[in-house]
Amino acid sequence: MGGHLLDQPLPNNELQHLDPFLLIHHWHQVLPGGQRPQEAGVGPHPHRGFSPVTFIFKGAVEHRDSLGERATVHAGGTQWMFAGRGITHSERFPRKLTENGGELEFIQFWVNSPAEHKMKQPYYQPIQLEDTPLVETEKSKIWVVSGQYEQTKGAAPSNSPMLLLRGELEKDGEVTIPFNSDFNALIYVLEGGLKSGNTTILTKDMAIYRQDGKAIHLQATAHTRYILLAGEPINEPLAQYGPFVMNNETQLMEAVRDAQMGKMGVLVEEFD
Repeated sequence: MGGHLLDQPLPNNELQHLDPFLLIHHWHQVLPGGQRPQEAGVGPHPHRGFSPVTFIFKGAVEHRDSLGERATVHAGGTQWMFAGRGITHSERFPRKLTENGGELEFIQFWVNSPAEHKMKQPYYQPIQLEDTPLVETEKSKIWVVSGQYEQTKGAAPSNSPMLLLRGELEKDGEVTIPFNSDFNALIYVLEGGLKSGNTTILTKDMAIYRQDGKAIHLQATAHTRYILLAGEPINEPLAQYGPFVMNNETQLMEAVRDAQMGKMGVLVEEFD
């Protein structure tokens, strides 16, 4: 990602995507320090046709975009962006983190949008930890980012039905997560271990559930941090080229042309 090594659970050799989820990147490193903000992270680049979403677990991420939006989201928060017909943005890190060094961990995943939404107006929504609804029991914490878990509704909108959760489960803790039986779902473990039926999901493992049930039961074998992504399949033709996700090759060529012509906006980064 932007020339940086990271873990990519999706796509992989066996699975290109799990409709509507197209890509998952897990970035976890210790920044060495001695850098300027403009020397770290990912510089300006365009997107069209989907939502790139970032869950931040450690450190912080600075967002700038061609709409004029600028925000820093800290650990526990979410960068929610809908690219729509086109947006140019960058993902940098705060000066204190780049200069002094420190641990940084986040997951970015791409959520496809139905054809009827792909060319709508883009937008950006920063969601901090304190703005993210939390469902907590004795050994379980679940932050509801989008969709509805039990009686709790998430903070972020979406263009198709889905449930996006970040969770922590203490050792020997158990939780059952219900969702629509028509959804595809996945569990990805950042740290720890889970048992789900006859499946064991360890650190950096991903488990897939293809419209095969109404709930997932999890039991932790250690203190565990995980995400659950579940969504209704869009079931439309998919054409992807780099940062553009459309329905056919003609639309992709139009996206490349529009980006080159500056129709997805221009971002000139300014650093304090």
